[in-house]
Amino acid sequence: MSSQEIIPVSSTLSLHAVDESHVPALHQLVIKNRDWLSASMNWPLLVTREQDTHQHVLGNMMLHQRGIVKMFMILEHDALVGVLSFNQIEPTNKTGYIGYWLDESAQGKGILSASLQAFIDYFVQSGEVRRFVIKCRVDNARSNQVALRNGFSLEGCLKQAEFLNGVYYDQNIYARIIDNASQ
Repeated sequence: MSSQEIIPVSSTLSLHAVDESHVPALHQLVIKNRDWLSASMNWPLLVTREQDTHQHVLGNMMLHQRGIVKMFMILEHDALVGVLSFNQIEPTNKTGYIGYWLDESAQGKGILSASLQAFIDYFVQSGEVRRFVIKCRVDNARSNQVALRNGFSLEGCLKQAEFLNGVYYDQNIYARIIDNASQ
């Protein structure tokens, strides 16, 4: 699959496989949302220069092409508003571990849920993934709601599974299984 891979979501939303053209907008979005993102993830504090974002994008492009990771930019009216990805794909198990974040000003509009549904449909149709997994901190109410709102089932709680800002947090693990053969 090429870096030109696009998943249509709606007349105003689409998912675009990461490529170097996204670097400036992605970097600006990370900087704009750094404080908010740092409450949920360690990596935003490590992004200080556009070169940091560029290196991250290059690495993800390579992993995307190899099918190990799939990183997509969420575009609304052709403006970058977030990221939706498989942070890891287990090809043998056809399992994808989903990560996402959305510009704080774009939240609460259904953008992430619509994008997630299109993302799931796309990868079910491709046959690459049948088990979709979201892991999120127990105290991250919004992320837990995304999973539940999109048909994921809570499978359990992983004790002290996420280290963030010097503290170990419990993580909920959600999954949704869609077998292409049964459709």
